[in-house]
Amino acid sequence: LQGERVDFTGQVNNYKNAAAQIGNLLGGNNNSTAGKYLGKCIFFIAIGSNDYINNYFQPLFYTTGSKYSPESYAGLLIQKFADQLMTLHKYGARKFAMVGVGPIGCSPNMLAQYSADGATCVQKVDSTIEIFNGKLIELIDRLNSNLSDSKFTYINVGGIFQEILDNPIGFGFKVANAGCCGLGRNRGLVTCLPHQPPCRNRDEYLFWDAFHPTEAVNTIIARRTYAAEKETDAYPVDVRRLAL
Repeated sequence: LQGERVDFTGQVNNYKNAAAQIGNLLGGNNNSTAGKYLGKCIFFIAIGSNDYINNYFQPLFYTTGSKYSPESYAGLLIQKFADQLMTLHKYGARKFAMVGVGPIGCSPNMLAQYSADGATCVQKVDSTIEIFNGKLIELIDRLNSNLSDSKFTYINVGGIFQEILDNPIGFGFKVANAGCCGLGRNRGLVTCLPHQPPCRNRDEYLFWDAFHPTEAVNTIIARRTYAAEKETDAYPVDVRRLAL
């Protein structure tokens, strides 16, 4: 229904193949040739949301939520992530911008299912996400200490998005708890379907569908990701300084 997807391990494998092809095109016989060029690239990586939205918080389909505590599940994800990052590093990647998981407990889907008033964010969900983000920051500190030839930074999308949620009107938004396109409570029970007309004033919505922010929100996040407006937007540096 939602189409084919390539998981992060598959994407890492695709990158390994691409790095090898670049090395061959440049006339090299090892990773160092391609690495001279790939090391200048910024690898922007955002993972974790689907592991929670489409797995951990789907008890009708997966046993993950009952099998793992929030702490142990976050640890499992971070360990897998660390292994994948080391593979990218082995094949030339040197600059990494890693995005924290946003407050998915405030998404129309979670509000529709678990919020009594349809507006109050689901604290149980967001507390679980905070554990993952905390461990991701710890991983970044560890990698920056152990890999002196590389730079890792944390993009605090959750913090930026929460700021918008706390004062939507101040950022120009009128609807913070419903999708611009979708069906059911909060327009969040069924996400945007083909031929379903979206709202006409999408720039006034925080959410495009049951899960994803609108372009208007993403524009704010992108601007503050590149050039932090607050110290909390990125750690230890924003993307502008990561590129140096």
